[in-house]
Amino acid sequence: MSNHIIKHNYQVTKSDRNKLNNHNSFLMWFTGLSGSGKSTIANLVELELHKKGIKTYVLDGDNIRKGINKDLTFAPEDRTENIRRIAEIANLMIDAGLVVLAAFVSPYKKDRENVKNIVKNSNFVEVFVNTSVEECERRDVKGLYKKARAGEIKNMTGISAPYEAPDHADVEIKTEEETVEEAVVKILEYLTPKLKLENE
Repeated sequence: MSNHIIKHNYQVTKSDRNKLNNHNSFLMWFTGLSGSGKSTIANLVELELHKKGIKTYVLDGDNIRKGINKDLTFAPEDRTENIRRIAEIANLMIDAGLVVLAAFVSPYKKDRENVKNIVKNSNFVEVFVNTSVEECERRDVKGLYKKARAGEIKNMTGISAPYEAPDHADVEIKTEEETVEEAVVKILEYLTPKLKLENE
């Protein structure tokens, strides 16, 4: 079937959309353990970008797993497929001219590397929300760690499944040392040059 798929070239390009929006489009990938603060930080970064007139959209586990990926479990192979689909969605959104903020545990390096390959390295910003499993378990915002310890949740990252931390994230946030506000400032400082169009 793939031999019969022919890509149609449309006249309005990503570059055209970026010029209309007056900013570049790319993906910010927030990775870290459950409860690390990924969604909280991504939410506040989006709010600040929105105030500046930047066109954005947040993808996270709730809006993905309740819809397009509701058929997937948390087994390793399904986690990989979950991340692959998110990357393809993000890629379409980048092409549409949006700054995409994706907040996912995404515990495997190979899956995050695949995201980078799908959206292209130049469109990928990795934000490592570095919080120890002890601190995440202490917060236990969603009660997941308690359930995992009780054996109610299998394949819980950090408890019964591994988390492979990034070696060279573009931005690293140590939430046990930095406030949320400091994290947002740090991320925005990194993003500001990337948002600018080349001819500015």
